Amino acid sequence: MTSETIPARRLASFYFAYYAALGAFSPYWSLFLKARGQDVAAISLLMSLWYGTRIVAPSSWSWLAARSSAPVRWLRIGCAIALASFLPFLWPLDFGGLLVAMVVFCFAWNAVMPQFEALTLSHLGARSERYGSIRVWGSIGFIAVVAGFGVAFDHIPVTCLPWLMLPLFVGLLASSFTNDYGPTAIAVTEGEHGFRERLKRPEVLAFFAVTLLAQMSFGPYYTFFSIYLEQHGYRPSSLGAYWAIGVAVEIALFFASARIFGRWDARTVLLVALVSAAARWCVTALLPECVPLMVLAQATHALNFAALFASCMQLLAAYFPGRMNGHAQGVFYGFSSGGGGVIGAWLAGALWHIDGGRTAFLAAGGIAALAALICAFALRARTVR
Repeated sequence: MTSETIPARRLASFYFAYYAALGAFSPYWSLFLKARGQDVAAISLLMSLWYGTRIVAPSSWSWLAARSSAPVRWLRIGCAIALASFLPFLWPLDFGGLLVAMVVFCFAWNAVMPQFEALTLSHLGARSERYGSIRVWGSIGFIAVVAGFGVAFDHIPVTCLPWLMLPLFVGLLASSFTNDYGPTAIAVTEGEHGFRERLKRPEVLAFFAVTLLAQMSFGPYYTFFSIYLEQHGYRPSSLGAYWAIGVAVEIALFFASARIFGRWDARTVLLVALVSAAARWCVTALLPECVPLMVLAQATHALNFAALFASCMQLLAAYFPGRMNGHAQGVFYGFSSGGGGVIGAWLAGALWHIDGGRTAFLAAGGIAALAALICAFALRARTVR
């Protein structure tokens, strides 16, 4: 497969729209819920639905797609439901209304990205190192929105957030109709029995344990980081700047990912990412008012998110080739990201009342350190270069 046959622009457009919407959701949705009168317990529950629905949505949608003669149809249906279910947020809702709307919306939104990851890898084939140069456009979309919205919310109320996000979901749906699976999606694989056998391999079990813990460690960050900074005197534009710093360095790493994975194997990159995450959460817990160190901690996002995620895609491509990858993406997003996200958000909420976030971020650092230990001593075989 030559680089000319990879529809990089069409693939990049989907990542751009999806992660631009996430750039509005991750930093500002908790502030939006707070502005709608929700307390910390309610915000923790509502935000955990993003991860809770991720447990079932990716695997169920991938199961439907794997058994369809036109799997891309399910990607488009998911995008359409995400757009339709987002509309209720344009009007004032009480807690019950927010709860129902969040369940449906998060289920649909979580259903589409695992499918699209498999769609992208089906075009890349043996050239999975090119993943970063396409996925980087998601980071560009994220940083454009997180920085722009941060400035906007210095001048307009955060309750306007759903109106600003709506065009992004329209763009996501439009992009889904320009994309389809590549030739490796129909490649002959070992079938369902072979997939289950691969899941039982020790290095695969260790991989999923590591990614579960890694996602758990991000619980305080994704759920309360903006509120945490606000507690320490940061303005909305500053909140956007801190989120933007993380994604800016993430962009640089994605562009360099082909060279990185040409020099180091995926396990080594994953280990470095986990160690950096442990350090980042400890700095955030202990020195939130030290601007230079907080900037440096945010800069490690290039490692503990971008490098971690890219190494996970490399390992998944090696462990589950061909059509099995779509099913594996569903398991990865459901168990590791979904389950880890739910536990992380719940743990963050449970620990937040102790001292306003310090203990929650320290716990996150310990969880990331545990993941690094498992990676160092259990994740050894069948890594890729």
